[in-house]
Amino acid sequence: MLGLFTEAPGPVALVAVALAYAWLLVVSIALALIDARTHRLPNAWVLPGYPVLGGLLAIACLAGAPWSSLLRAAVGGAVLFAFYLLLRAAGGGMGGGDVKLAGVLGIALGWAGWSALAVGAFAGFVFGGLYGVILLATRRAGRRTAVAFGPWMLLGAWTGIVFGGAIADRVGL
Repeated sequence: MLGLFTEAPGPVALVAVALAYAWLLVVSIALALIDARTHRLPNAWVLPGYPVLGGLLAIACLAGAPWSSLLRAAVGGAVLFAFYLLLRAAGGGMGGGDVKLAGVLGIALGWAGWSALAVGAFAGFVFGGLYGVILLATRRAGRRTAVAFGPWMLLGAWTGIVFGGAIADRVGL
């Protein structure tokens, strides 16, 4: 958790950030299960992510975390939301829930750092692509079979949050 800060934060800031990521972890598990079963990411689960993460991370800044981290989180959320919106508009198979979830995940990834954002955004596509290849290879799906992408977005995001810095260093980002 300390890797999410550029300098030693106060205890209130640590608790606020820990609560933000704990909340995201619980929601991630629920959303992955829901999307895998129904191919839907319900607004009731996704949309609270914006005020919950934004509010808790703002509290962390008020308690001594760097404001630049909150700005990076906002930029990360906006960039990932816009990217998924463009994919949806281009007919890339993204649903509206994927677009909304991308913004929430972009906030969490952005707070963790630019490396986390890059790795987390890319990893979701890698995991989803590998799953698709496995489905095709085992003949459990065809080229037109719909596959829930939310679980892979979430797994990619957590990969970026937890391992983003190490992966970026390893590949030279």
